Amino acid sequence: MKTRIASLSLLTIACLVLAVAPAMAGTVYSNGPYNGTNDGWTINFGFSVSDSFTDAGSTPIGDLHLVYWDSSSSDLLTTVDMALGSTSFGGTPHTLTGVTNTFLGTNQYGFNLYQADYTFSPIASSGGFVTLSNACSTSGCSISNPIYWDENSGPSTAYENSLGSIPSEAFTLTGGSTSPGTTPEPSSILLFGSGILGLAGVLRRKLTR
Repeated sequence: MKTRIASLSLLTIACLVLAVAPAMAGTVYSNGPYNGTNDGWTINFGFSVSDSFTDAGSTPIGDLHLVYWDSSSSDLLTTVDMALGSTSFGGTPHTLTGVTNTFLGTNQYGFNLYQADYTFSPIASSGGFVTLSNACSTSGCSISNPIYWDENSGPSTAYENSLGSIPSEAFTLTGGSTSPGTTPEPSSILLFGSGILGLAGVLRRKLTR
């Protein structure tokens, strides 16, 4: 009986550790690797680009990864407006902040290539289009430095707001939490677990008397 209670305690601790870990999902959609040598499409100065994506599991989107061209090595992307909609250029724009820029190299035209990674509160999705616009850089928003979204001609259908249909761009959408507000707070889980372990301790003391 002592062995059973000890096993129950260990099993409870293991379950609590797994429960406290964030419920994360992997890649929801990838439009393929970046190209970096063909072309890029402006996503500031009033221009926007919309690329299709699929989300068969209706996974909330919590991360955006894209590759862009920048003529500067210091005036880098800071924020961008992203909308997820059922049609091109549809959906409510969300301003993404807290970007991580990773230098990838310099292409034959002298542009610096960067991967931009954004993490944000999960947005419900069942597929459609992701639209990027109003990109801002270190110097400000739409001042002097164009940000070009890398064209990689992946499987997405893509549109530019002034030209119409264009080849698609390099991006990946990653799932965030399984759904906003459904994961219990870690403190609540640990409190519940402490109660279970406490109860196991009481039972053990009674059995040893």
